[in-house]
Amino acid sequence: MRKILLGSGVILLINACASNIASTSQAVNSINPQSANCPQSQVLPLPVRNKNDIFDRFDFHIRNIVTNANTVKFQTLKQDFIFCRANNSWTVKTGTLPKELQPSTSYAAFAQETVNPKLKKIDFQGKTYQYRVVRQPQFTLGDNNNISRPDVTDPNKDKVVFELITPNAKNPQQKTLYTLKDLQDVAVKAGYSAIGTQLGFPRITSAFVNNDRIWWSVAFEQGEGNNGIATIVSYDPKTGKFSLIQPEALGFTQITDLAIAGDTNNPTFWMGTNISGEGNLYIPAKGLVAYRPNSQNPNTGSLTAYTVHNSPIVGAIPDKLKLENDKLWVSTANGVCQIKWKTVDNPDSWNCWRFAAMAKLPQKLPIYSALTNKTPAASLSGKDNVEVLWWSPINYQTQKGRYEVRYPQGFTAKLEEGRSNYEFPRSLPPGKPSVDWPGFEWHWNGNRFVRGLDEVSLNLSGGGPRGIGSGQLRPDAPINWYTMRGDLELLNLSAKSTDIKYYSGWIDDAKIKPYLTVIPQQRPQNAQPNPLAK
Repeated sequence: MRKILLGSGVILLINACASNIASTSQAVNSINPQSANCPQSQVLPLPVRNKNDIFDRFDFHIRNIVTNANTVKFQTLKQDFIFCRANNSWTVKTGTLPKELQPSTSYAAFAQETVNPKLKKIDFQGKTYQYRVVRQPQFTLGDNNNISRPDVTDPNKDKVVFELITPNAKNPQQKTLYTLKDLQDVAVKAGYSAIGTQLGFPRITSAFVNNDRIWWSVAFEQGEGNNGIATIVSYDPKTGKFSLIQPEALGFTQITDLAIAGDTNNPTFWMGTNISGEGNLYIPAKGLVAYRPNSQNPNTGSLTAYTVHNSPIVGAIPDKLKLENDKLWVSTANGVCQIKWKTVDNPDSWNCWRFAAMAKLPQKLPIYSALTNKTPAASLSGKDNVEVLWWSPINYQTQKGRYEVRYPQGFTAKLEEGRSNYEFPRSLPPGKPSVDWPGFEWHWNGNRFVRGLDEVSLNLSGGGPRGIGSGQLRPDAPINWYTMRGDLELLNLSAKSTDIKYYSGWIDDAKIKPYLTVIPQQRPQNAQPNPLAK
């Protein structure tokens, strides 16, 4: 028997996503909003998490979208960001995410769901269909909820299988989505001979009805040797047949959500994408993807990617999508875009807003140029509100910390790290230069290098998120970060060193009380080429 012990990153990844499904049709035929039905404004403080969630207070990943004639509600674990259709205004309220979409806090329940996933339901023409996706041969639970099964020596028999129970049926129909051998073959074809040693546990990320078929997107666990193949499943109730689309251009990319626009003969599959790794749940992939299947071979269609490097999109990782006739809502942990999808390549077809934390300053407040510095570098006045970018601890035991805030005057730093060629250029999001440098996780917006909330990768096995700083990680104290999310101006870049100006600083967290808001995303005037492209 082979035991499988799941690492913390893998557990949270599956736990966070396993129930994140909205089973609805996609299009809204008529919307007549009334401003009187807009939600009342409310000041919602930025939540201060408990000791087990010290890095999660800026987690605004969207778990669900709820629409009606008056509002579009984007639900996170703790907040609802609500758009009022009548006047294009936003309100932030305490979260109302349904319990069934929230991650389990019990490892035993999580392990049971992994081994034997509950069937979910979707209605089609007044009838109920039940579905799930599993690995076969099936796993079992042992002592201490260890997940295990006998070794499978034949990779053709190690499978990811979709199960569907049709109305009035007792036993499920089964459709094999892919095998370990399929995964190995795709890896070799793509030039990655050791991309994964085993199949990751699969999960369904969307389920809906479109053009008289039922559709699902399937993602999978990644990291620690686990992987899978990006897969779209559809079922025709009239014929009782399944169809699969596994876009070769997506390969091992996770599909976070799926929406289908256009007609049956000329559809566009809109997908959010993400990848993950050991201890790292959210890594940007191809952003928002428009996929148009080839009529002869749907796996070899055309793919266009819209990322923070080549489009106005406001976040790096689209979490949930919502199609409303000629509009496509794209939600990320950094904000939301409403796109006229038929003219998506025109920047004027994008209306975007970003999530932000703001705070009222006291009359005078010391600001530090690095996280753990003892001596202030300057002072802030209390004339205006300040945008709060991040929070980091300065003491792990007491959890005392500082907020990073925007600082227009900026600070400069010389870093003993320079540029090099990025080691894995094929994995880069479209539009991102193949240059590894200290600001690698920032992107060029036409004026400066900026970093969205969903570009700050939380590494659960590597000491939390990383920014630009000095010193080494120690058990008793964090790295002395210069910046985690401040805008960057690149002053000089060589193979051995980097000179930057960063437009942020750090203030003691007890001095301010941040609150949440949503602000329009402004595109820079007179945008300049990315200096790294040279």
